[in-house]
Order: sequence, then structure tokens, then C-alpha cells
Amino acid sequence: MSHRFLQIHKGLERPMLHLLAGKAKGSSAALSLSSFSRGLLCWHGDPTSRLSLSGRPSLAIVNNDVRHYASSLAMRRWETLSSTQKPPEDDREAPKHDARASEPNRQKSQNQAPWPFGGPSESDKKSPFSGGPSGDDDKFVQYALIAVALFTGFMILNEMRYKEITWRDFVQQYLSRGLVEKLEVINKKWVRVRLHPGSGSDSSTLWFTIGSVDAFERNLENIQLEMNIDPSNHVPVIYKTEIEESSLFSHLPTILLVAFLLWSWRRGMSMMGGAKKRGIFGIGESTAKLINPNDIGVKFRDVAGCEEAKIEIMEFVNFLKNPQQYIDLGAKIPKGAILTGPPGTGKTLLAKATAGEANVPFLSVSGSEFLEMFVGVGPSRVRDMFAMARKNAPCILFIDEIDAVGRKRGGRSIGGHSEQENTLNQLLVEMDGFNTTTNVVVLAATNRMDILDKALLRPGRFDRQIFVPAPDIKGRASIFKVHLKSLKTNLNKDDLSRKMAALTPGFTGADIANVCNEAALIAARELFESIEMKHFEQAIERVVAGMEKKTNVLQPEEKKTVAYHEAGHAVAGWFLEHADPLLKVSIIPRGKGLGYAQYLPKEQYLYTTEQLFDRMCMTLGGRVSEQIFFSKITTGAQDDLQKVTRSAYAQVVQFGMNPKVGNLSFDMPQPGDMVMEKPYSEETAQLIDSEVRELVRRAYDATMKLLTKHKADVEKVAKRLLAQEILNREDMIELLGKRPFAEKSTYEEFVAGTGSFEEDTSLPKGLQSWNQPREDQKASVGDPKTAEQKQKTSDAEPSRARSASAKEIGGKGSS
Repeated sequence: MSHRFLQIHKGLERPMLHLLAGKAKGSSAALSLSSFSRGLLCWHGDPTSRLSLSGRPSLAIVNNDVRHYASSLAMRRWETLSSTQKPPEDDREAPKHDARASEPNRQKSQNQAPWPFGGPSESDKKSPFSGGPSGDDDKFVQYALIAVALFTGFMILNEMRYKEITWRDFVQQYLSRGLVEKLEVINKKWVRVRLHPGSGSDSSTLWFTIGSVDAFERNLENIQLEMNIDPSNHVPVIYKTEIEESSLFSHLPTILLVAFLLWSWRRGMSMMGGAKKRGIFGIGESTAKLINPNDIGVKFRDVAGCEEAKIEIMEFVNFLKNPQQYIDLGAKIPKGAILTGPPGTGKTLLAKATAGEANVPFLSVSGSEFLEMFVGVGPSRVRDMFAMARKNAPCILFIDEIDAVGRKRGGRSIGGHSEQENTLNQLLVEMDGFNTTTNVVVLAATNRMDILDKALLRPGRFDRQIFVPAPDIKGRASIFKVHLKSLKTNLNKDDLSRKMAALTPGFTGADIANVCNEAALIAARELFESIEMKHFEQAIERVVAGMEKKTNVLQPEEKKTVAYHEAGHAVAGWFLEHADPLLKVSIIPRGKGLGYAQYLPKEQYLYTTEQLFDRMCMTLGGRVSEQIFFSKITTGAQDDLQKVTRSAYAQVVQFGMNPKVGNLSFDMPQPGDMVMEKPYSEETAQLIDSEVRELVRRAYDATMKLLTKHKADVEKVAKRLLAQEILNREDMIELLGKRPFAEKSTYEEFVAGTGSFEEDTSLPKGLQSWNQPREDQKASVGDPKTAEQKQKTSDAEPSRARSASAKEIGGKGSS
């Protein structure tokens, strides 16, 4: 008996078994899969039998041999083929001997297409989460590539069929031997030689070029006369006009240009179209996407530092899953909520977590997708979006960056009318109009609440405004725990998260994620096997101060000036009571600065005039130090002076901390705002300017007095900086002694007296199963009308009770 062996990938045993069994149907051969063969597929049968594999890539099947696949490309082709091959109906019992085959896998393979290309599978067509529109562009590109490949292959094969010969070869080898049947003159340029059938020559088509037709005819006639061939038996000559390959190639650039323009036009139309038709006729359709929870890798356990906002979002989901819990008490489901807060605090992340765990349909759309170049597209998309939401009700509709469509109306467009206003008006009507329903919750996110239209924010549309602030120290510790889970470090992650939370005051969730990622990148750059504490400290410096520029060479005089400047900051802050504790001072250039000092500010929300004055003095320490030691000033204090000026103006104009200006507060212009006129008189403006100058002068004089007193300390710190370039807290204690004021620097010290050392993540009793319907809620959740009927019943009960009591009172009066 003969054997044929095929060495295949271990994971492809079962699909290949289906493929081979299907092709061997009807023969007497038998297939077997040995459990100890480790992926060696053996075919036993008649040595003369062959596998009919036409239309498939060739198999490496040999007699009495084992051959490995040498080409990774061929392996990938077989993986694609086997992963999509549907087993025949008659041979589905074959995989029973494969212990690794499971029922879900077999069902999945049955639903897949029989060939890896040529259209989407049935599961793709039925899935509500399939991409759909993007497949049209992919098919167009695939068909274009296939057409080019076929055309090129045809041209190459056509060229291979032709064999060029000379006039002498034609005469001596073919014409003289009587093998020529006829000659075809093509385009008066070349001659195709047709030989008699069975002439014994190869199958190639012979041809040769000619100079002119007249010369060719004269030479052909003379050579046949010399061979004594009867004129009646002369070789016939036929003249033809054909399209040559060279002419096609000459038109190829034009064809490619037309194809590119056609593809660009189709792509442009699809970009302007909606998410369904992806064409010019679908431009008014909504671009909202129905999110597949399986595609979202974010859960609520991955969101930390904003527990209050999480509870609010969970409650909205609980409204949809268990509406009777609230209807029994007479409560109505809120129409929507808007998430607001600084950038990077986790507003969109909350929405992603909701989509991953809500167990209700989740629609997502960006505010910028409503507006297009055509008039009427925005309102049409809003209507289509809410129609889609009602069709999938109960559901959640999330609009990210709603400020793109929800800006205040009026005063911005020419003629008093704009597409954005129409879109906003349609959004207002859909959220709270005659056609609104109670089983669609709208969530939105923005960091520009100040520019939103007031009609959009009123109760009935967005009933709740959920503020997501920057996390406090407990929240930062929780966020660090989430991001440290995936990092490889030998440090205790609980202790590390607390320490990092104390070192990163004011950081948002996005900043913390960036710090953790930068620490991993730094450790990998230095070829460490795990991330150490120094890498996290370097990551904080990288995020706060910028990249370290070791190649930035400073002149000795400039380096000395920077050292005394930073020493002035450090010493001034060291001996001021309300200044922040110093962590590190460096004269290594980072980012735009030539040096920097890192402090550890405490969590504080209220400041006194004394605290603000000490901060101004610490900020002016660099400029004062330059004046004391060099008797001249430099441009290095520009950033310090800007901070001092902003603080002084805020104290005088906003906080009412100046006795002459009084307890008044005026709005200060924000960077980038156009200031047409000030909200106070010219006389008040002059008074404010003079008081600001006086405040800065007093801070400068106080700093000059302090650093003159500690001139020796400034010099010691500057010299040590020139020698080491970086000084940490221990070095400062060694040079200046212990700081004469009490300070907090550890996590435990910061959270002392706040009730607990960890963030409170407990849920109210009513939200314990926030994303799961209770047994008594399943019927109402499945049918929204049931909930509405119960709402009407509960609303009617108090009226019946009031009418009954009125009758009772009337009866008593009459008696």
C-alpha cells in the first residue's frame, strides 16, 4: 500500500480533514487522524487515486515522503482556506475523534462563507454591529486589483506564446520545407507565420518584422521563384489590422488616471453619505453607530477616581433595566445627562464603560458629524438618529463633544440663519417635544459648558449635569492601581500607587495613564527587566517639565546664572511658611526651560492673602537672586513674572483682596478672548493697575530682604547645583537644615482626618444589580408599553382616591 503524507499546522488538522474528506467523496479511500501523529495527516488508499483540487492552491502531497511548507505565504493561504471551508453534510461525523473540536466551533464554521473572498458571510449580513459601508470600498479596490492582475497576466502569457525569428530562419527552416500555410501581415509592421497542422514544430506563434509591405511582397515572390515553387502554390498573404499590446500599454496611464478619479469620486461620495448607504443619497442619514459590547475593552472596574459620576451613570442604566423600581414611587426617568469637566478626567471613558456593561443598546455619535457642506443635512441626521434610538429602545444615546452642535444661538451667522442653529433646534425638539419618548436616555460630554445654549441645559432635556473633576489624592491612588495592573514591576503596587498619588497633585486620569506609560517606555529604553521607582519619577518629570535635553550645551556664564536663579527659588521657598515643599531642583534643560524646581503642593481649595503673597515671593526668588549676585537681570524670569502678574491681578480684580478697590469682582479676560471694553471705568482701571504694581513691589522687596539674609545659603545651593546639576530633598536638608515649618509629603499625611485611606467605591442598595433586570421587571423591560401603562395606572390612583374622599366629605355634609 502506498502512503501520501502532508505535514500541516497543528491547528489546521480538523479543517484540512474536512477539506480532504469532501474531495475524496465517492472513492473507496478512508481518512484517519492519528492521535499520536502530532499534526501528520495520512491518506491511505489506492496509489492511483488522486485528489481533485482544481481551483485550489496546490498541496504538498508526495509518495512515501514528508514535506514541510517552505513558504509562509502558502501557509497563510491554507490557513485562510481552511478557516472558511464548510464541511460537507455527509462527512460531519469525521471530527468526532478530535478532542479539541467543540460544538460552537463547528457551528461557527458552518455559518462561514465557502471561500475567503467574494462577499460577506451570512453572519456579517445579519449582525447589527457589522461595519457594512466600509466593505464597498474594499470590494472596489479588490476588484480593481484583480482586474489589473488578470490583464497583466493575459499580456504576459500572450507575449510568451510568440517567438520572433529572422527572415533567413523563415526562409531556410520553414518556407523551404513547405511548412508554411499562410502569412498574416499585421498593421503593415510585422508578419505572423501560420504553419500547417501537424508540422512537428513547437506550439509557439512565429513572427518577424518587415520594413515595408512592398519590399516584403517583392522579396517573398522572388524567393519562391528561386525555389521553383509554382505561382499557384505560393503562400497566401493576408492583411489584418489588430490592437497591439504596445498600444494598450501606451494607454495604460490614461486608464489608471481615470480609475483613480473614479475611486476618488466614489470615496468622496461615501464620505458625504450616511452610515447606511454611504452615498450621495444617504447623506441625510445618521452616522450614529450601534456599539457592540464585545468590541469595548473598558469596564466600570477600569474607571476610577470619579465614583460619584459612575453612580449617576449606573442609575441611568438602572432606570432602563428596572423602571418599576422608580415608577412605584412616582418618579420619572430623566431624559438625559451631560458630562462636563476638564479635559482628561474620563468623560468619554465613562461612556465607553457604559457601552461595555449597560446590557442595553448603546448608540454613539460625535457632535461634529451632524454638520456638512449641504443645507439640511444636520436636522435630517438628528431625526434619523432619534428614529434609530426609538427603534432600539430602551437604549442609551451618547453624543460626544456636543458643544460642536449645541453652541449658543444668535450673532454668529450672516443673515441671522445658520445650519448649526437648525440642527440645534431639531435636537431640542427631539429631546423634549411632541414626539419624545421616555425610554431613550441621552448622554452627552463636553468640556465647554459655558458656550452651550441654555435651552439645551434646562430640565426636561438634560435633567442632570454630572461634573467630572480632576481626581483628589484618593482618586489618583485608585487610578494608579488600575494602570499599574498591566505593568511589570517588583514594587508593591498598593504602596506604589499611594506614593505616586502624593507626587502627582492636580493630575487628571489621562495624565496618570501617560505617566505609567512613560515609565514603562523609559524602563524598556534602558533594558530593565521590570519598572523601578526611578523610572516613575523620571516619567513625572517628563510629563511636567518636558523632555530632558542633554545635548543643549550652555555657556559657563549662562549655566552659573541658571544655577543661582534656581537656588533663589529653592531657598525662598524653603524659608517661607506657606510655600510648597521642595522635592527636586535641577539645572538640566527640560522643554522650554533651562532649569526647573519640582514642588509638592497640598490639596487645598481655599487660599488666604498671606498664602498667596508667599507664593508670589517664592516665584520672584529667581529674579531677586540674579540681582543680588550679578547686579543685573536676564530674560530667564519671564515665566515667573507672568505668573506673579496673573496672581496679583486675580487678587485685586477677582478675589476682592485689595482695600482700595474694595470687595468687588470683575471677570478677567481669558487667553484668546477679544476684549472690546473693560467692565469697569477708566479710573478704576488705573487704580487696579497701580495696586497691582504696589503688590508686586511689596513681594519683590520682601523676597530681596529674605534672600539677602540667607545669601550664604543661596550660594551653597548654587555651587552644589553646578557640581551635581540635580539636588533632591535630602541634599537640601543637608545644606540648609530641616525646614522650619510643618509640612506634609506622604499619602498617609495627606489623607489623615478624611475618614478613610481609600476611595469609597460602595454602591447604594438600589444599584447593587444596576445592569441586570429583576424578575418582576423583565416583562416591563421587554415591552415599553407595559411600563407606560403602569405609569398611567399609578397616576390615576391618586385621582381616584381624591374623588372618593370628596364624595365622602360631601356625604357627611348633607347628612
